[in-house]
Amino acid sequence: QVQVVESGGGLVQAGGSVRLSCTASGLTNDDIHMGWFRQVPGKEREGITCINWRSGSTQYPDSMLARFTISRDKPKNTLYLQVSNMKTEDTAMYYCAARTTTARDCSVSAPSYDTWGQGAQVTVSS
Repeated sequence: QVQVVESGGGLVQAGGSVRLSCTASGLTNDDIHMGWFRQVPGKEREGITCINWRSGSTQYPDSMLARFTISRDKPKNTLYLQVSNMKTEDTAMYYCAARTTTARDCSVSAPSYDTWGQGAQVTVSS
């Protein structure tokens, strides 16, 4: 059974950057998609980016292209999210998610994923 655990985050100044990590366990092969999402209280979970673990292909909503970068370290079973030029509106709980699939293209839609981490809080101060 796949499990994911986020780390990183914390308090960041506006204009700064942060790198979040997500370590996966229970991986038996590369047929998995992983994604990053964020959520603020009272709002729906928002998709940031995703990656096909096997091929490395990624997807981003247009709104996330400029400042968010997903990457992976396969030997370490670790996923990363680099966020640059942070803004106060980036303050949110950030989640890592995973799903087992052989589909080519990953999805940034939260309902597509069935495994979630506990989240990492990122707070951006002005």
